Amino acid sequence: MIEAVSNTTPPPTRAQDLPVVVIGAGPVGLATAAHLLERGLTPRILEAGPGAGASIRAWGHTRLFSPWQYNIDSAAKRLLEPSGWTEPEAQALPTGTELVEQYLEPLATTTVMAEHLCTGTRVIAVTRAGMDKTRTAGRAEAPFLVRTRHTDGTMEDIQASSVIDASGTWTRPNPLGQSGLPAPGEAEAIAAGRITAALPDVTGRDRARFAGRHALVVGAGHSAANTLLELGSLAEDEPDTRISWAVRSADVSSVYGGEDRDELAARGALGTRLRRLVDSGIIEVHTSFTITSFTATVHGLSVHASTPTGEQTLAVDLVVPATGFRPDLGILSELRLELDPAVDAPRQLGPLIDPEFHSCGSVAPHGERMLAHPEPGFYIAGMKSYGRAPTFLMATGYEQVRSIAASLAGDQAAADAVRLDLPETGVCSTDLGGSCDLPAAGPADHADNSDNSDISDKGCCAPSDKPEPADACCAAPQPITLGTTPSTARVSACC
Repeated sequence: MIEAVSNTTPPPTRAQDLPVVVIGAGPVGLATAAHLLERGLTPRILEAGPGAGASIRAWGHTRLFSPWQYNIDSAAKRLLEPSGWTEPEAQALPTGTELVEQYLEPLATTTVMAEHLCTGTRVIAVTRAGMDKTRTAGRAEAPFLVRTRHTDGTMEDIQASSVIDASGTWTRPNPLGQSGLPAPGEAEAIAAGRITAALPDVTGRDRARFAGRHALVVGAGHSAANTLLELGSLAEDEPDTRISWAVRSADVSSVYGGEDRDELAARGALGTRLRRLVDSGIIEVHTSFTITSFTATVHGLSVHASTPTGEQTLAVDLVVPATGFRPDLGILSELRLELDPAVDAPRQLGPLIDPEFHSCGSVAPHGERMLAHPEPGFYIAGMKSYGRAPTFLMATGYEQVRSIAASLAGDQAAADAVRLDLPETGVCSTDLGGSCDLPAAGPADHADNSDNSDISDKGCCAPSDKPEPADACCAAPQPITLGTTPSTARVSACC
């Protein structure tokens, strides 16, 4: 059967008369549209899910570390205010569901935004109209062509003056095997339900799945920490519940993070409580544990791993992945991209966020110039712009798209005036795959939330004497602002 591609409306004769396509209706995607609208540009927002924030709903039971004040975009707020929207308490910590219901859904359903939002529309390719990647002549003047598939199976080609990909990374979790590859037997274990999706609701809807079972959590980040804390809480009521934790590193101390030194108190408390569970023996830790394969058993899985003392096999009922995410670059294969070879971020941004060399405190604010590609008019923004790096905050994405919108509107001075004021933290980690922020521990002395991120806080390289711009690699912390309030806070890309 050949699928029909709809092109019922003749395209405008000039590319500049076409809309700006925004891929994704999460926090950064909707913020992109809000800034474009303020600049007099027409967005067309393409969302694969049934509504705004569809990926966030998958981890809706989790609570963010960052309060509302860091989670609401300025242009989105200005668009919401005339609608009678009630702004949440600035210092409150929302859950993912609250983020959607109290912010994203009201924003998406405003009259001005709703007419530009297309849900149930998955982008399957982005290219230039009439030319493939190899064609150069007239390329910059040619409109973009965005191929989509609707939920009913029909396909549609949409032309655009520019394209901003804010689709996140949620749908592309990193594999559990070594060397960036799925381990033998991993796909089969996922299909059999022995390897769960990221961020299971351990103490809620998934409780029966974990109660009295032996669960192995794999990963060295806040996602792992939150899941482990939830399992610890479950074990208090279900004593037969066993908890194992596997990491590739030689110890887990980095996961405890800043503890009482973290300006985001909920995140600091997370590390302290996790340390107590490990020290008490409730959580059994397996360090230097590199998974080599999975073998199905009658009731669960045998997890085979390479360790410094030789091969090890761990028998478990369930495995919870907490190893982060990576971007889907397949839909962009016909575009001319310039990506950092290590982290798959835009080339200029990559060295700033590479977790092997930089802590979150060393990441400078950045905008349109750092996100640009050799393909004029195309940008990757939000969590996807960080590629495989786990350091991201929603406010970072908001500043990215404010700058991009200004540039597309011809106001390069505003685009270059990047500014950001983020909280000082003791750790650096987040990767919610499009959700953009770290979930937090609950206010009680047990965890009822989680995230999915890998921690890396190894510091920044020494400041360079080279005449690089302020937002180049290893730039010293810069005075920055969010909005118009002066600040001398260290630059941070943490939550």
